[in-house]
Amino acid sequence: MSVNVNRNVSDQFYRYKMPRLIAKVEGKGNGIKTVIVNMVDVAKALNRPPTYPTKYFGCELGAQTQFDAKNDRYIVNGSHEANKLQDMLDGFIHKFVLCSECDNPETDLHVNPKKQTIGSACKACGNRGMLDTRHKLCTFILKNPPETDSSCVKEKKEKKNRKKDKENGSGSGEAGNHNDIDAPDAVDGEEDDDDWAEETTEEAQRRRMEEISDHAKNLTLSEDLEKTLEERVNLFYNFVKFCHNDKKAQKYLLGGFECLVKLHQSQLLPRVPIILKDLYDADLLEEDVILMWAEKVSKKYVSKELAKEIHAKAAPFVKWLKEAEEESEGSEAEEEEEDDENVEVVYSSSARELKVETVQPEKAEEDDDLDIDAI
Repeated sequence: MSVNVNRNVSDQFYRYKMPRLIAKVEGKGNGIKTVIVNMVDVAKALNRPPTYPTKYFGCELGAQTQFDAKNDRYIVNGSHEANKLQDMLDGFIHKFVLCSECDNPETDLHVNPKKQTIGSACKACGNRGMLDTRHKLCTFILKNPPETDSSCVKEKKEKKNRKKDKENGSGSGEAGNHNDIDAPDAVDGEEDDDDWAEETTEEAQRRRMEEISDHAKNLTLSEDLEKTLEERVNLFYNFVKFCHNDKKAQKYLLGGFECLVKLHQSQLLPRVPIILKDLYDADLLEEDVILMWAEKVSKKYVSKELAKEIHAKAAPFVKWLKEAEEESEGSEAEEEEEDDENVEVVYSSSARELKVETVQPEKAEEDDDLDIDAI
C-alpha cells in the first residue's frame, strides 16, 4: 500500500507516492533489533540513499544503526513499531526532501565537504537553498555524500566523445564551410537539471570553460591567422558589434572578457583598464554598464579571487569614468546658473503679458586719466 510522500496533502490523486514503511522486529533481550524490510523502495521514492532515513531514525531514537547494502538490510537497534517509524519518516521528508518553496519532493542534495555545506536544488520550481546543518544527520551526510548516477555520467562521457569526434572531422575535412559554426546538440531534460544544479561548483565552471574553448577553436582557423592585423581586428569587431546599444549583450561581453583574462592572465591582467578603455571608445561598452559591473564582484564566470583582481585593475578606469561624469554634470549646472543671471523679469502695470528680457553685462567705465601733478 502506498501513501503520499507529503502526508500533509490529503489528495488521493497526489502523484508523489511511496510505499508504506514495513518494520520487522528480530531477536530478544539486549540483541533485539528492528529491520526495515522495504527501506530500499522507500528511499528510491524519496530520491535519497537508504542509509539517510535509517541514520535519521537512529539520531532521533538515540539508537545504533547497521547497514548491509549487499543484502538490503537496514537495521535500527531496539524494538520500534512501524507506525512510529512512519511518523518519524515525515520529519526526515520535511527537513531533507521537500522543497522549502513549493513543497514538492523533486529535490537533489549537493554536498560540499570542503565548505561543510549541504545544498538543495528543486527540479520543479528551480529553487536552490542551503540546509540547516545543525542536525546530527548532516554530519553523516557530509561524510557520505550521495553518489551520482553512473548512467548519467556515462551518457555525458559518450556525448563529449561524439562532440570531439565531430569537431575533429570538420576541422580536418573541407575548408569551404569553416565560417559555419555548428550549434550545440540539444540537451536531455535530466542532463539539463544536473547542469543548472551544479553550475556554481568549480567542476561545473571548469567544464563550461572547456566547452567554450572547444567552440572558440572554430573562430581561429588557419586562413584567419594568415590575415593581416587590420583584417583580424575587423573580424573581431564583426563578431562583437552586436553589443552596440544592447546592454544585455554588453554584460555578456564583460563576462567573456573575464574568461579571456583567466585564459591569458599574465598577459591580459595588467592591461585590463586599457582594454576596457578601448572597448568604451569603440562604443562596444556603455558607461552605465561598466559602472554597474564595477559595483559588484561576481563569480559567475571566473573565481571570486580572480574577479576581485580584475576589478582592482579596472579601478583607475572606473574612477576616471565617474569623475568625467561629475565634471559634465557640474559644467551643465554652471551654464544654467549663468543663463539665469542674464535674465531680468520686467514688471509693467500697462503690460498685458509678462516679458522676459536678457540683460547684457555692463562694461566697467574706464577711469579718467589721472594727473600726477594733481596728486
